[in-house]
Parts: sequence; structure tokens; C-alpha cells
Amino acid sequence: MLEDIYNQIISPDVNLIGAITKLVVSLVLGAIIGIERRRKGQKAGLRTFALISMGATLAMLISIYIPQEYMGLKNGDPGRIAAQVVSGVGFLGAGAIIQMKGSVRGLTTAAGIWMAACIGLAVGAGMYLISVIATLLIIFILVNIERIEQRYNFLWESKIIRVKVHGILDDIQPIRDIIESNDIHISDEFMKYDYEAPHTIVNFMVRSKNSVNVPAMFNAIKEKINAISITITNEMNM
Repeated sequence: MLEDIYNQIISPDVNLIGAITKLVVSLVLGAIIGIERRRKGQKAGLRTFALISMGATLAMLISIYIPQEYMGLKNGDPGRIAAQVVSGVGFLGAGAIIQMKGSVRGLTTAAGIWMAACIGLAVGAGMYLISVIATLLIIFILVNIERIEQRYNFLWESKIIRVKVHGILDDIQPIRDIIESNDIHISDEFMKYDYEAPHTIVNFMVRSKNSVNVPAMFNAIKEKINAISITITNEMNM
């Protein structure tokens, strides 16, 4: 009895017990990834990833079932429907990516959605061990690689530092020196002179690490040039 059930589970042909097992396995594996994403505050969480993984598994089962049952082919092309899953899931990934005027969020979640679909396809094809290993590797990447980035301070972010001062500023090198002394890389800069006010606004496009002491840097700039306001943001505003 148990041997018969096991043979149905590992069978390359589509059968009721094997199909149910594959759907449950893909649900669990997708949910594991979703739990990690939800823990990070992403909208795409447990239910989303579980449904994506299960849907991909069902698509793979259909791909195998149609040539098997309706055409009598044991060597049909199960990749035809599965291939559409890989390309179609890109719409879900695009929905997870949010662009906020210079800052893009959700790329990791979008990649996770794509991987969850691939795991679902692998489960549908009966690749249980590889699917489990792939899930564990994804969790390792999402959890441990981030810790390594934070521990060794590998996280660089693109920002805009905006400085507004009274009058027409002739020399921005003192500001540049203070910013660069805080281990911040300046990639570009834009200036606006308002002769009527008069005010000067300087936007520095920079890349920095999370360890930067922003208040201390702002105070240093304020003391150096008597700035009206200093802002760090993702949005360019002249």
C-alpha cells in the first residue's frame, strides 16, 4: 500500500496522489519564501508566493497531462505551457517593483516571485530534492547575504544632498570637501541661482553607506557656509 503510494508520488506520469503531493509541496516551499518577504514588510507575502508556486506547479502538471492523456504521448513537449509561466510571471514581478522618483524598491521581491514560479515548475516536474534545495538557498540569500552586507557595510545607496544658502554661492568646493570627508562619493552636481531672492540651491548626486553620520555632516556644512536648509532625499528638485 505505502509502496504503491510512493510510486505514484515519484511517477513522471500525472496521477491524483502525485498531483496533490506536488501541489502541497509547492505550497509549502512558496509559503516559506513568502514568510521571509512578509517579515521584511513587503506586500507580496505568504499567500502570494504560495499561490505563485502552486500555480506554476499546476501549469507544469497540465503541460505533462495534455500530451499524456489526449495525444497518447509519453514524450510530449511539457515545456510549452511551462515556458509561458516563466515569461508571464514577469507581470507579477513588475507589479512588485515600485519606482519612487529616483529610488527603486521591490527588485528582490520581484526576483523572489520569479524564483517561486521556477520552484513550482520544478516541483510539478517531480524534482522534489532540487526544489527543496533551491528554496533553502533562496532563504539563505534573503536572510544571510543581507546580514553579511550589513555587517561589512556593503550597502551603498544613491541619494540627493540638497543645500540651500543665502546669496549667490561662488565656490561649492567647501561643501564638496565636507561631503567627501564622510566617505560619500559625489557622482554629479546641479546648481540653481535665484538672483531675485537671492538664493543658491546645490544638488549633489551621491552614493553613500548606511554608516554615515548625517546630522554631524549637516552641522559641519551649516557652520561652513551658513546654509538655510540641508536635505538628503531620493528626489531631484531644482
